[in-house]
Amino acid sequence: MADGDMRYGVVLPGGTAPEQLEQAVLAERAGWDGVFVWEAAYGVDAWSLLAAMAARTSRVRLGTVLTPLPWRRPWKVASQVATVDQLSGGRAVLAAGVGAVGTELPDTAEETGIRPRAEMLDEGIDLIRTLWDGGDRYEGRHYQFRSGRFDLSSAVRPVQARIPLWVAAIWPRPKSMRRVLRCDGILPEIRDGQLSADDVRAARAWLSAHGGRADLDVIIDGETPADDPAAAAAQATGWAEAGGTWWLETRWGMPDNMAERVQQMTDRLAAGPPARLRQPREVRPAEGQPREVQPHEGVKR
Repeated sequence: MADGDMRYGVVLPGGTAPEQLEQAVLAERAGWDGVFVWEAAYGVDAWSLLAAMAARTSRVRLGTVLTPLPWRRPWKVASQVATVDQLSGGRAVLAAGVGAVGTELPDTAEETGIRPRAEMLDEGIDLIRTLWDGGDRYEGRHYQFRSGRFDLSSAVRPVQARIPLWVAAIWPRPKSMRRVLRCDGILPEIRDGQLSADDVRAARAWLSAHGGRADLDVIIDGETPADDPAAAAAQATGWAEAGGTWWLETRWGMPDNMAERVQQMTDRLAAGPPARLRQPREVRPAEGQPREVQPHEGVKR
């Protein structure tokens, strides 16, 4: 993949809601392609924040990296994402995973077993897709959903024909990778060590061989320097050549020095994405061009 096909987003490191909102506006102005926020049990509410960003921006993709779906109600998440999709004119993205344990994030006594969480993630993905497609029933081991109110489904119908749903997956674990085949993008991880370009190539080849979407996104995250455009571009280009389609600029770490991390991200946003000479990309029709939705369209399955 050529670097011109790589898109560039940012995962905001935190801060107050007004601070993050202004960073989203800055990101769009500086030529970034997407703005993403992380979602914790307690803190600035991700989807309320993204709704505000939708009203203040016109081009960038908006979503989470990532939503711990087993610790959420899937129908609520489906509603939140579809609402942001409507407010943004078809720019919402949902990135989901099983959720991280053993961190300093709030402990809310949710399910922590990896097998139940994996099952809940699978069912949550299927339930969300069912609702976005206009379905009114879902029966699973962990989740059941029934609704006779077709007006509710039509009111929250997404603008995009298919909202991109990305999922975190561990390479080369087959069960984890098979989950990606039902989704639109992968945030690849490996259990031990650091992800390499060869890992990305191998994962992409496996997905292609097993029927993955031809337009599947491969999302890579990391840090590039604000003061060395050539080095930043070279880093992103290496991942693009391995099959990456999104580079997400991050400033991970615990919030011990939040003000410094917020300022670092502001400086990085202002410098622009790694491909400094690239023109900002518009959302292409294949990626979810806004469409007119008729009342009750697609409600019956």
